[in-house]
Amino acid sequence: MRARGPFPGVLLGGQTDTMPTIVTDTDQQPPTNRYPHRIASPPRAGDCCFSEMEWLDAPHRDARGVYQDRRCPRCGFAVRVILHETPDTALGNSLGEDSAHSVVRNVPE
Repeated sequence: MRARGPFPGVLLGGQTDTMPTIVTDTDQQPPTNRYPHRIASPPRAGDCCFSEMEWLDAPHRDARGVYQDRRCPRCGFAVRVILHETPDTALGNSLGEDSAHSVVRNVPE
């Protein structure tokens, strides 16, 4: 559930996907919940995750936006949910300029 751009590891706006996290995705360890220090999570969600995911904490804000962690109490799968992404104003301005020049509307007379 991460807000990704068209290339793996790159978020929209040219930022890299290096958000610090306490979650480690691994098959080598059993799922553990040592929140807020460390969470070992299976790398894939189970069938139980759709209905049983719980919010772990209050929403957090950083330079990229607002996020919150969720974890399935049954299988241990954990994920960071991006609740709101902070807009990249420079990217938005450049896209606005590009689209203003590329969109021409032909209105019939």
